[in-house]
Amino acid sequence: MSVVQRFCARESATLGDPLAGSAAHAERNLLLSWPRAKWRRSLRQASDMPEAVNARLEAIAESGRRVNLIHRRDQSPDCHRLYLMPENRRYEVPRDALPAFLATLQEGESLARWEIAPPPGPLLLCCTHGKKDKCCAKFGYATYRALAAAVADRGLPFEVWESTHLGGCRLAASAVVFPALRKYGRISDADVVPLLESEAANRPYLPCYRGDSRLSPLQQCAQVAALEWLAGQGLRPEVRVAEDAATETADRRCLNVHWRHGEQKRRLAVTCEARTLRRHDTCADIAAGPPTPSRVWVATHLEAIATRH
Repeated sequence: MSVVQRFCARESATLGDPLAGSAAHAERNLLLSWPRAKWRRSLRQASDMPEAVNARLEAIAESGRRVNLIHRRDQSPDCHRLYLMPENRRYEVPRDALPAFLATLQEGESLARWEIAPPPGPLLLCCTHGKKDKCCAKFGYATYRALAAAVADRGLPFEVWESTHLGGCRLAASAVVFPALRKYGRISDADVVPLLESEAANRPYLPCYRGDSRLSPLQQCAQVAALEWLAGQGLRPEVRVAEDAATETADRRCLNVHWRHGEQKRRLAVTCEARTLRRHDTCADIAAGPPTPSRVWVATHLEAIATRH
C-alpha cells in the first residue's frame, strides 16, 4: 500500500492559513556564510563549526541579534562572508579569524579590517533548511534556484543566498529581503520574476507578501489589506500603520493606515478580527500528533476616510 506523503506547506495553503501577519523577524541580524552540507537543525550551528565560533554565535544570539547561516556555491568554505543588518555592512573573514571578528563585534569595537564594500543592492535570503523542515528542502531549494537564475539572467541588483530557518516552515517557499525586512511565503515559479521586479522598485510583491517584520502581526495584517486595496485603485503609495489600535473587543481591532501619493494624503480604517486555526506549523508536527490551535488576524473591513479641509 502506498502512503501519501504529507507536507505542512500544502496543508497550510489548503486550510487558508493567511500569509499576512506572519512576518515576525528580529530587526538586528548577523548572517554568516557556511556550506549548507554542514548545517545542523539549529539555524546557527554547523557540524564542522569550531567550538569557539559556536560559543560566540550563541552569545550574540542571546544578546538579541538573530544569527542565520547562509550559503552560495561560489563562496569559499575557508573565507566567510558576513553581513550585519539593518546596518547593511558586509565583511570577508578567513575561518581562522572568525573568533576574533565575533569577539570584536561583541565588544562593539571597529570591524574595519574585515569590511568590504556594502551590498550593491538588496539581499534576498530563501530558506532551504531541509534539516529543519522537509518543505524548505522541497519547495525552498527550487525557489532559490529560480530566484538566483532570474537575477543572473536579468542582471538585477540582488544578492541571493540560501538560508537556514527563517520562520514559517508551513509557508514554504519563504524568503526575506534585507535591509527592508519584508517577508514572503508560498513563492511559486510564476511569482519569481514579478517579485524581483517589485523589490527592485522597492515595493512589496503583494501576492506573496507576509508583511513588514518591523510591525506587529496585527499591524502587518492591516498594512497588507491597505496595500491591496490601494493597488486595486491603481495606487502604490507610501503607507504608515498607526501604532495604536482602537479596541472594539479583544478579538476585533481597528487600525488607521495613513498613505501618501504625491500631494495626496489620505487615511484608511482597517478592521481586523482574530481567528483560530487548527494547523501543523512544521512537518515534524504532523508526525507528532493532531493540529493545534493558532491565533491569526484577518482583515474583514476597510473604510476610506474622507479628508477634512
